[in-house]
Amino acid sequence: MRLASFIVRRLLLMVLVLFGVSVLVFIISKVIPADPVGAILGGNAPVDLVDDLRRRLGLDKPLMQQFLDYMGGLLKGDLGISLKSNRPVIRDIMDFFPATVELAISATLFSVVFGMTLGIFSAVYRNRFIDHFARIFSILGVSMPVFWTGLLLLLLFYYQLGWLPGGGRMSLFVLPPTRYTGLLLLDSLLSGNFEAFKDALAHLILPTIVLGYSATASIARITRASMLDVLRQDFIRTAKAKGIGRRLVIYRHALRNALIPVVTIVGLTFGGLLEGAVLTETIFSWPGLGRYIVNALLLLDYPAIMGGTLFVAVIYSLVNLLVDIVYAVLDPRMRI
Repeated sequence: MRLASFIVRRLLLMVLVLFGVSVLVFIISKVIPADPVGAILGGNAPVDLVDDLRRRLGLDKPLMQQFLDYMGGLLKGDLGISLKSNRPVIRDIMDFFPATVELAISATLFSVVFGMTLGIFSAVYRNRFIDHFARIFSILGVSMPVFWTGLLLLLLFYYQLGWLPGGGRMSLFVLPPTRYTGLLLLDSLLSGNFEAFKDALAHLILPTIVLGYSATASIARITRASMLDVLRQDFIRTAKAKGIGRRLVIYRHALRNALIPVVTIVGLTFGGLLEGAVLTETIFSWPGLGRYIVNALLLLDYPAIMGGTLFVAVIYSLVNLLVDIVYAVLDPRMRI
């Protein structure tokens, strides 16, 4: 029962946060010194054409009425119509978001597997070769810019060696799978198109490594620090004194108690990746949510900007809620 009330409290807080974000997004869109009508029609458009477009967009209404219309649309799930594509913003987002989800999941899995493995071995074999290697690996991962890592990997594995494709999600001459979810790997398996699966996987490798490298470094260092702290605790010494095997002590007793700070960084990393990794998506021509929002910013497509920002806020809030629930499961004290 306590867990259920904990989740309800977090849901109520999430609603308040999303309302605050929606208000801020609306206010910022009105105070920015730029005119979306001018961006669409140009500076030399006839006055009657400008007035007609402002009326169709609802920009001629009082500010309070615009806000009420905006909030009413949000309650119905309406994020507006994109000024660029002339389609509902939510449909545009649903077209671009699966590419970001696929990249974010693969990068998170990569960073969790390699980061936690490095962190555990660094803590268990402290001040040995693996620990020094992990330290250097982590420093490089945190300090190297994403665009630099991406360009280096493209130069080596695409241009020089030719082992992996350069950009995009699939090659032009490969038949795409039937769309079920928008996730190419999953859709390829569901439709039995193994050639498309192999091609999509090859395109995913380099952006996954680039996007996951920095997170891998952070997870490795936090896992190491948390494991070292837990390994010094009395209950670990008691478990060893009882004759419990070393592997069992490390993975059953120490690792579970060291997971809470790791869950934090993993949750925040995954939420951040779902926002759209703009640099990675740009370098690898990845048609994701980050590129969509950046293009909307460049074109002053206000409905797309506002809708994309709110969508990102919802996703990030849901990820934080999930992290809180995992907290409560791992440590019942968090429910109080």
